Order: sequence, then structure tokens, then C-alpha cells
Amino acid sequence: MDIKKFVARRKALQISQIKLSAGICTQATLSKFERRGRVPSLAILEQLCARLGLTVDELNEDQASSVTQMRQELDHIERQLMMEDYQVVLQALNRIAVSEIAAVPLRMQYYYLSGLLKSLINGAVSDVCFDFDQILDDLDQTHETVFTPLAYVGLGVMYSRLSELAKAQFYFEKVHQAVKQALVNGDDQDYLRLLTMIFYTAEYEATREDFTTSNGLINDGVSLCSEQHVTYYLPRLKYLATANAIQQCQPDEQIQQLLSETVAFARINHNQVVEVKAAALQRRYLQARKHA
Repeated sequence: MDIKKFVARRKALQISQIKLSAGICTQATLSKFERRGRVPSLAILEQLCARLGLTVDELNEDQASSVTQMRQELDHIERQLMMEDYQVVLQALNRIAVSEIAAVPLRMQYYYLSGLLKSLINGAVSDVCFDFDQILDDLDQTHETVFTPLAYVGLGVMYSRLSELAKAQFYFEKVHQAVKQALVNGDDQDYLRLLTMIFYTAEYEATREDFTTSNGLINDGVSLCSEQHVTYYLPRLKYLATANAIQQCQPDEQIQQLLSETVAFARINHNQVVEVKAAALQRRYLQARKHA
């Protein structure tokens, strides 16, 4: 980000930091941005730029190619995370220096991926909270972007795995509300991230044995996959549907059909993790039937 261009414009217009920041942020926030490169939230930065007759994109013009490259890299990492390839995701994130990511949306994406990965591999609570705090308390203070409910997903996953279900419930209720709103509004432009919210909320509801809510979310996810012609999440959604059906003692024919669909979609998407999990689930199911 070309902060020098920002400062030069402010000085050329003879606008003090106090005057520029009035009603938008504190002078300290503006000073940290100009002197130390600490980028405020996107909403704040857009307002500051507007007062100077600039746009955020203009500050990023000289870094357009590097921004595009970073976006592509983070998008690839995000897809790998959807495929549950945690080791690859960890290695890829470790190669990125977040301090070198100037664009606010990309910084939020990085912290979201880092925080969710740590939640999923049982990372330290303080590390998980630090990553999501960067989004919730700094980069998206007004909670206007998709990264706020995604941060809630990660926090919900973390607390669920710690068996602190009251805290997990607090966050997943927020996520579920965001999902409902997106589906009602037909806001599916960010459909892969919406699928992430749907899946983890459905998984959480299954741990609470609220299979009605869980299965409803699974159906929403499958419908969204069909509408958008994507299959990334189908193996995981079908696996969860199978596990739910077994817990609910559904007919064997239905369970076997779901197992077949799970394996088929896992193979189509080269998702070996789900394929292995489905095979293990089938073995446990068949053994349980023998001893029933």
C-alpha cells in the first residue's frame, strides 16, 4: 500500500491529522497508519481516502500484481482447507509473512484461514483468539464483511472441541443467523464461504444431537452446491448426513445410499480424507449391526 501517496495528498490539501480523522477514527489510529503502516479497518480507510479524494484502490495501484498473486495464493489455500488438507495449509500459511500483506481484505482472509486451521488442529486458544481478534477488533470493527461470521465459525469450532458448549453455542447462533440471512436474501456470491458456515454449523448441531437443524443445514448446503455447480463440499456434507442417519437409526437402505454418495463425491473431488473417514464409518456401522 502506497502510504506515502496518502500522506502527500493530505499535506498537499493542508489537512491536519486531527481534521482528517474527525468523526471517522482517532488521531492515534491515523498516526499509526501514516507513521508505522498499521492499516485500519477497510471501512475507516475508505472514509479517510474519500476525504482526500482518493480511493483505497489508488493506494494499491503499484502493488496490483502482488495483490493479485497473494489473492490467488490465499484462495488456493482456502480451497485446500475445504478439502481438509491441513498439513498443506499449515505449510502454505507458514510461507506467508502477514506483515507484507497490505490489502485489508487479504489480511482478513489470512487471519481467518490461520485461525480456523488452528481451531481444527486444536491449536492454542490464545493463538486462535489472536487471529480472530485481528478481524473482529481491528480489520472489520464494524462487522460488515463475510470474515466476521467466518471468525465466529472458527471460535465456535474451537469452543466446541474444548467441550465449552455454551460458548460454542453463542458463536454458532450468530453464524446460523448469518446463514439464514444470506439464504433469504439470495446472497450467494461468496457461496464457498457460505458453505463453510453451513457445514460447520450443521456439524456442531449434530454434536448437540439436534439432527433436525443439522439435516436442514445439510440440505441447504447440498442445494447451494447444486445451484452453483460446485462439488467441493459435497463429500463432507454427505458424510455428515450419513453420520446423522446412523445416529438417528434410519433405514439401512438410506444409510447405504448415503455412504455410496459420500464415497462417490469424495473420489470425484480427490478428497482422500473423507474417503478414509467414510470407509471407517461404514466398518463401524456394519460391526454395530452385527452385534445389534
